[in-house]
Amino acid sequence: MSARSPTPVAALRLRLTLSYLGVFTLILALLGGGLFVAVRRQISRQLDASLRAAVTALMRAARIREEERASASGTVVDAVDELHIPDRSLFLFDSAGSPLKPDSAPAWAQEVARQALAVRGAMLRDVRPPPPGTHVMRVHAEHFTTASAAYVAVAVADRGELEAQYATLVEAFAAAALVALLLVAGGGWLLVRQSTAPVERSMVHMRRFRADAAHELRTPITILRTRAEVAGSEPRDPARDAATLHAVERETARLGQIVGDLLTLARAESGDRPVARDSLYLDDVAADAVDAARALAESKGVALTWGTFEEAPILGDRALVRQLLLILLDNAIKFTAAGGTVRLDVAARNGQAEVVVSDTGIGIPAEQLPYVFERFYRGETARQVAGGAGLGLAIAQWITEAHGARITLDSREGAGTRVTLAFAMVTV
Repeated sequence: MSARSPTPVAALRLRLTLSYLGVFTLILALLGGGLFVAVRRQISRQLDASLRAAVTALMRAARIREEERASASGTVVDAVDELHIPDRSLFLFDSAGSPLKPDSAPAWAQEVARQALAVRGAMLRDVRPPPPGTHVMRVHAEHFTTASAAYVAVAVADRGELEAQYATLVEAFAAAALVALLLVAGGGWLLVRQSTAPVERSMVHMRRFRADAAHELRTPITILRTRAEVAGSEPRDPARDAATLHAVERETARLGQIVGDLLTLARAESGDRPVARDSLYLDDVAADAVDAARALAESKGVALTWGTFEEAPILGDRALVRQLLLILLDNAIKFTAAGGTVRLDVAARNGQAEVVVSDTGIGIPAEQLPYVFERFYRGETARQVAGGAGLGLAIAQWITEAHGARITLDSREGAGTRVTLAFAMVTV
């Protein structure tokens, strides 16, 4: 059995996490590289400064000892013995480049001393003593004179000290960077998972939406094709042709309604349907919607009545608010049996304009209430009682949210349904 390929969202999460990790690693590498260079230079400067300080101390001590005693050579030698600088080697050479203290010196130290004598100044350089593999030495040599003679003071430090400090720094930074990368990987994954959760829900919703749309569109298309095939295979008969055309008209109207609703939702999601913010009276729009729905109510034998009817100014899109009320009235009438009642109330209270559409219809089972605003959702009873594609309440919810309003639905199976719309009322 082949391994199942990761879902698009899982692949997206992995790519985003790796991208975050890569960017952070690059930043860490650049920052660490710059920090290492800066620290290395600083440590080198400190090492050179300590060597210069050691040579300066040696020269000062030599001059002081010469002033105190008559023997110049003895004085200078005593000066070397008196200085004790940790991790630094001190040498004193005469004007010919021969070691005075200690009695012997490495060849590389003598070479640096002779160079300082030749330039009659200071020399600062790296020297790698034999054999190969020996640590590089940092050497500072400086020519100086006393009242009676010329000398060369030399201070030496093992650069292994510098490399040890640098290695310790690298190890500490590497450990911290590893911990940081692990934290970034874990935190990045959690953040990516959280940020892509809406995308995943949207993709799931989209797949279900496509499947539902295909299912709803397939039925009228199949009916149309079947009717056309049957009509084309039979001899012409005016009565039969009229019935066929009537069925085609009915299915075409249903197909057009589904496509229109889908287009409305698509425009809503893409933002192509702007929502006006005009001053209007909710009671006037409600009266217009009731007049438009009255013919449908009469054809079903349902009484469409008024209840409370108060003046309620709001800001909104008149066409959309009218469509919203027509959707609620149409649903109430469709699911109310002949002889039943659909009532509409408009009230203004507590700074809100409320519209209540109530009916004495079949009601909605409690377990179905959380799903009634989903696209294409229709309960089994609703499928048997009325047609439609299950898009009306999804459009109603969008219109409500677009106006910053609130829609609530209360229903009991067999006892009717009550839908309440609450808009923010404005002062006129």
